[in-house]
Amino acid sequence: MVLYKHTEIPKNNAPISSSLYSQLQKDILTGQLKKGHKLTEQAICEKYNVSRTPVREALRQLEAEGLVENILNRGAFVVGLSQQDFDDIFELRKIYEIQAVKWAIERITDEEMDALDETFEFMEFYTLRNDIDKMLTINEGFHQIIYNASHNRMLQQFLSSYQVYLKYLRKDDEYPDDYLATVLEEHRQIFKAFIEKDVEAGAEAMERHITNSKTRRL
Repeated sequence: MVLYKHTEIPKNNAPISSSLYSQLQKDILTGQLKKGHKLTEQAICEKYNVSRTPVREALRQLEAEGLVENILNRGAFVVGLSQQDFDDIFELRKIYEIQAVKWAIERITDEEMDALDETFEFMEFYTLRNDIDKMLTINEGFHQIIYNASHNRMLQQFLSSYQVYLKYLRKDDEYPDDYLATVLEEHRQIFKAFIEKDVEAGAEAMERHITNSKTRRL
Protein backbone atom coordinates (compact mmCIF):
# COMPACT_ATOMS: atom_id res chain seq x y z
CA MET A 1 0.00 0.00 0.00
CA VAL A 2 1.23 3.50 -0.86
CA LEU A 3 1.74 5.69 2.21
CA TYR A 4 0.62 9.27 1.63
CA LYS A 5 2.21 12.37 3.06
CA HIS A 6 -0.24 13.91 5.49
CA THR A 7 -2.25 16.80 4.00
CA GLU A 8 -4.77 19.02 5.76
CA ILE A 9 -8.02 19.86 4.00
CA PRO A 10 -8.27 23.66 3.56
CA LYS A 11 -10.45 25.19 6.26
CA ASN A 12 -13.63 26.81 4.90
CA ASN A 13 -17.36 26.75 5.50
CA ALA A 14 -18.02 23.95 3.00
CA PRO A 15 -18.94 20.44 4.23
CA ILE A 16 -15.91 18.19 4.72
CA SER A 17 -17.02 15.90 1.88
CA SER A 18 -17.17 18.87 -0.53
CA SER A 19 -13.76 20.16 0.54
CA LEU A 20 -12.28 16.68 0.26
CA TYR A 21 -13.87 16.19 -3.16
CA SER A 22 -12.39 19.49 -4.37
CA GLN A 23 -8.93 18.60 -3.06
CA LEU A 24 -8.99 15.10 -4.58
CA GLN A 25 -10.28 16.54 -7.86
CA LYS A 26 -7.39 19.02 -7.90
CA ASP A 27 -4.84 16.31 -7.07
CA ILE A 28 -6.15 14.15 -9.93
CA LEU A 29 -6.30 16.96 -12.49
CA THR A 30 -2.83 18.24 -11.62
CA GLY A 31 -1.36 14.74 -11.79
CA GLN A 32 -0.47 14.37 -8.11
CA LEU A 33 -2.74 11.34 -8.15
CA LYS A 34 -1.90 9.62 -11.41
CA LYS A 35 -3.99 7.50 -13.73
CA GLY A 36 -4.30 3.92 -12.48
CA HIS A 37 -3.53 4.86 -8.88
CA LYS A 38 -5.63 2.89 -6.40
CA LEU A 39 -7.58 5.00 -3.92
CA THR A 40 -8.20 3.29 -0.59
CA GLU A 41 -10.42 4.78 2.08
CA GLN A 42 -7.80 4.20 4.79
CA ALA A 43 -5.02 5.93 2.85
CA ILE A 44 -7.22 8.92 2.03
CA CYS A 45 -8.35 9.19 5.65
CA GLU A 46 -4.72 9.24 6.78
CA LYS A 47 -3.54 11.71 4.15
CA TYR A 48 -6.35 14.24 4.54
CA ASN A 49 -7.11 13.67 8.21
CA VAL A 50 -10.80 12.88 7.70
CA SER A 51 -13.22 10.09 8.61
CA ARG A 52 -14.48 7.43 6.20
CA THR A 53 -17.93 8.96 5.63
CA PRO A 54 -16.75 12.08 3.70
CA VAL A 55 -14.24 9.89 1.83
CA ARG A 56 -17.01 7.65 0.52
CA GLU A 57 -19.11 10.65 -0.53
CA ALA A 58 -16.15 12.33 -2.26
CA LEU A 59 -15.31 9.12 -4.14
CA ARG A 60 -18.93 8.80 -5.27
CA GLN A 61 -18.80 12.34 -6.66
CA LEU A 62 -15.52 11.69 -8.45
CA GLU A 63 -16.88 8.47 -9.92
CA ALA A 64 -20.00 10.28 -11.17
CA GLU A 65 -17.71 12.88 -12.73
CA GLY A 66 -15.68 10.18 -14.49
CA LEU A 67 -12.40 10.98 -12.75
CA VAL A 68 -12.47 7.76 -10.70
CA GLU A 69 -13.58 4.25 -11.65
CA ASN A 70 -14.84 1.77 -9.07
CA ILE A 71 -14.00 -1.75 -10.25
CA LEU A 72 -15.92 -4.62 -8.66
CA ASN A 73 -13.84 -6.57 -6.13
CA ARG A 74 -10.79 -4.41 -6.88
CA GLY A 75 -11.60 -0.94 -5.56
CA ALA A 76 -11.45 2.65 -6.80
CA PHE A 77 -8.83 3.76 -9.32
CA VAL A 78 -7.89 7.16 -10.74
CA VAL A 79 -9.00 7.66 -14.34
CA GLY A 80 -8.15 11.34 -14.73
CA LEU A 81 -8.36 13.19 -18.02
CA SER A 82 -6.44 12.39 -21.18
CA GLN A 83 -5.22 14.93 -23.72
CA GLN A 84 -8.17 13.93 -25.88
CA ASP A 85 -10.48 14.67 -22.97
CA PHE A 86 -8.99 18.15 -22.61
CA ASP A 87 -9.28 18.76 -26.37
CA ASP A 88 -12.93 17.73 -26.25
CA ILE A 89 -13.58 19.93 -23.22
CA PHE A 90 -12.19 22.94 -25.08
CA GLU A 91 -14.45 22.27 -28.05
CA LEU A 92 -17.51 21.86 -25.82
CA ARG A 93 -16.54 24.93 -23.84
CA LYS A 94 -16.31 26.95 -27.06
CA ILE A 95 -19.83 25.93 -28.06
CA TYR A 96 -21.26 26.73 -24.64
CA GLU A 97 -19.31 29.98 -24.20
CA ILE A 98 -20.59 31.25 -27.54
CA GLN A 99 -24.17 30.42 -26.58
CA ALA A 100 -23.67 31.97 -23.14
CA VAL A 101 -22.41 35.27 -24.55
CA LYS A 102 -25.30 35.42 -27.03
CA TRP A 103 -27.90 34.92 -24.33
CA ALA A 104 -26.06 37.20 -21.91
CA ILE A 105 -25.98 40.12 -24.34
CA GLU A 106 -29.72 39.71 -24.81
CA ARG A 107 -30.60 39.09 -21.15
CA ILE A 108 -28.04 40.94 -19.02
CA THR A 109 -29.48 43.13 -16.25
CA ASP A 110 -28.27 46.62 -15.40
CA GLU A 111 -26.66 45.29 -12.21
CA GLU A 112 -24.85 42.54 -14.11
CA MET A 113 -23.69 45.03 -16.72
CA ASP A 114 -22.29 47.24 -13.96
CA ALA A 115 -20.43 44.21 -12.56
CA LEU A 116 -19.02 43.35 -15.99
CA ASP A 117 -17.93 46.97 -16.48
CA GLU A 118 -16.19 47.04 -13.10
CA THR A 119 -14.53 43.67 -13.70
CA PHE A 120 -13.15 44.80 -17.05
CA GLU A 121 -11.74 47.94 -15.39
CA PHE A 122 -9.94 45.69 -12.91
CA MET A 123 -8.58 43.65 -15.83
CA GLU A 124 -7.16 46.84 -17.33
CA PHE A 125 -5.68 47.87 -13.98
CA TYR A 126 -3.91 44.57 -13.28
CA THR A 127 -2.70 44.33 -16.87
CA LEU A 128 -0.96 47.69 -16.39
CA ARG A 129 0.54 46.33 -13.16
CA ASN A 130 1.54 43.11 -14.95
CA ASP A 131 -0.05 41.08 -12.16
CA ILE A 132 -0.78 37.75 -13.84
CA ASP A 133 -2.21 36.00 -10.78
CA LYS A 134 -4.77 38.75 -10.16
CA MET A 135 -5.56 38.95 -13.86
CA LEU A 136 -6.24 35.21 -14.08
CA THR A 137 -8.58 35.38 -11.08
CA ILE A 138 -10.46 38.36 -12.47
CA ASN A 139 -10.59 36.67 -15.88
CA GLU A 140 -12.54 33.82 -14.31
CA GLY A 141 -14.86 36.38 -12.71
CA PHE A 142 -15.46 38.09 -16.05
CA HIS A 143 -16.59 34.83 -17.60
CA GLN A 144 -18.66 33.91 -14.55
CA ILE A 145 -20.63 37.15 -14.86
CA ILE A 146 -21.41 36.22 -18.48
CA TYR A 147 -22.51 32.73 -17.40
CA ASN A 148 -24.83 34.23 -14.79
CA ALA A 149 -26.13 36.84 -17.22
CA SER A 150 -27.18 34.08 -19.63
CA HIS A 151 -29.83 33.24 -17.02
CA ASN A 152 -29.63 29.54 -17.87
CA ARG A 153 -28.78 27.34 -14.90
CA MET A 154 -27.65 24.29 -16.88
CA LEU A 155 -25.29 26.39 -18.99
CA GLN A 156 -23.88 28.01 -15.87
CA GLN A 157 -23.25 24.60 -14.34
CA PHE A 158 -21.53 23.18 -17.43
CA LEU A 159 -19.26 26.17 -17.93
CA SER A 160 -18.32 26.49 -14.26
CA SER A 161 -17.24 22.82 -14.30
CA TYR A 162 -15.13 23.36 -17.43
CA GLN A 163 -13.43 26.34 -15.78
CA VAL A 164 -12.33 24.10 -12.91
CA TYR A 165 -10.93 21.48 -15.28
CA LEU A 166 -9.10 23.86 -17.57
CA LYS A 167 -7.40 25.96 -14.93
CA TYR A 168 -5.29 22.90 -14.06
CA LEU A 169 -4.19 22.28 -17.64
CA ARG A 170 -1.27 24.71 -17.79
CA LYS A 171 1.93 22.84 -16.93
CA ASP A 172 4.07 25.80 -15.86
CA ASP A 173 3.92 29.42 -14.80
CA GLU A 174 5.73 30.87 -17.82
CA TYR A 175 3.88 33.39 -19.96
CA PRO A 176 4.98 35.33 -23.06
CA ASP A 177 5.65 39.05 -22.58
CA ASP A 178 2.51 40.05 -24.50
CA TYR A 179 0.25 37.57 -22.69
CA LEU A 180 -1.72 40.02 -20.54
CA ALA A 181 -2.09 42.64 -23.25
CA THR A 182 -3.34 40.01 -25.71
CA VAL A 183 -5.86 38.55 -23.27
CA LEU A 184 -7.07 42.01 -22.29
CA GLU A 185 -7.68 42.95 -25.92
CA GLU A 186 -9.69 39.76 -26.49
CA HIS A 187 -11.87 40.59 -23.50
CA ARG A 188 -12.16 44.20 -24.66
CA GLN A 189 -13.82 42.97 -27.86
CA ILE A 190 -16.23 40.81 -25.86
CA PHE A 191 -17.03 43.71 -23.54
CA LYS A 192 -17.50 46.07 -26.50
CA ALA A 193 -20.15 43.71 -27.90
CA PHE A 194 -22.07 43.99 -24.62
CA ILE A 195 -21.91 47.78 -24.73
CA GLU A 196 -23.15 47.80 -28.33
CA LYS A 197 -25.60 44.93 -27.70
CA ASP A 198 -24.17 43.20 -30.76
CA VAL A 199 -24.89 39.49 -30.39
CA GLU A 200 -22.99 38.37 -33.48
CA ALA A 201 -19.92 40.43 -32.63
CA GLY A 202 -19.98 38.95 -29.13
CA ALA A 203 -20.16 35.42 -30.49
CA GLU A 204 -17.26 36.05 -32.88
CA ALA A 205 -15.15 37.67 -30.16
CA MET A 206 -15.82 34.81 -27.75
CA GLU A 207 -15.03 32.15 -30.36
CA ARG A 208 -11.75 33.90 -31.17
CA HIS A 209 -10.88 34.17 -27.47
CA ILE A 210 -11.57 30.50 -26.67
CA THR A 211 -9.66 29.32 -29.76
CA ASN A 212 -6.67 31.46 -28.80
CA SER A 213 -6.96 30.34 -25.18
CA LYS A 214 -6.62 26.71 -26.25
CA THR A 215 -3.53 27.51 -28.32
CA ARG A 216 -1.94 29.39 -25.40
CA ARG A 217 -2.63 26.64 -22.88
CA LEU A 218 -1.39 23.80 -25.08
